[in-house]
Amino acid sequence: MPDETQRRGFGDDETCRVCGGDRRIQNSFGVIATCPSCHGSGRRTETTGLRDVTKTKPSHYQPAATKTAGAAPRPTWPTTHEGGKLATEVQASTTCTTDVKAKLVREIIDYEQSHGQCTQTFIKKVRKQLRPPT
Repeated sequence: MPDETQRRGFGDDETCRVCGGDRRIQNSFGVIATCPSCHGSGRRTETTGLRDVTKTKPSHYQPAATKTAGAAPRPTWPTTHEGGKLATEVQASTTCTTDVKAKLVREIIDYEQSHGQCTQTFIKKVRKQLRPPT
């Protein structure tokens, strides 16, 4: 009784249509690469049509809340010396409202997290926002 590959019309001895069984292909620039059709086996590959790309790992079925439950709490005060000094100046300001002060302190913390420390340009920018309107 013939096996599955012989019933379909191609057996183990049938070579790859792309590389001709050489296992390599070469382009017009002389670059040699492994055959993309047979992946270097030299034999014709069986194509079944569609490839299953469904996610089957158990981690894909976890709800979104459990994936982020272990996130660290956000800092409430700057960590660097320059950032803490600038945040103290913001809190001591008499020209800003509490909402603006909270926004500026949050901006200082975010800047520290993305840049590592507060630069002089950033410090000048924040101090300019603390000035009273003219």
